[in-house]
Amino acid sequence: MSMESAKSFLERMKNDEDFRKKVTECKDTDGPMNFVKSQGFDFTADDIEFAKGELSDEDIGNISGGTHWWGCINNPLKPLEG
Repeated sequence: MSMESAKSFLERMKNDEDFRKKVTECKDTDGPMNFVKSQGFDFTADDIEFAKGELSDEDIGNISGGTHWWGCINNPLKPLEG
């Protein structure tokens, strides 16, 4: 389930500019993950790393919109591992 959630999250980041903006605008450490969880996503850092590994460089560029969004969501995922 969590792997599917990670893939769905990346797909939404790729295709939904408003969602992507809301995730990247979260400033505090817990903000991005709290927002992502409130939107129904539930995945671990390992899940998202694996799912991200399946993307092409072009897909990653499309998701990020030319900015480094990944650090915004990656660090808050660490406490979810467990």
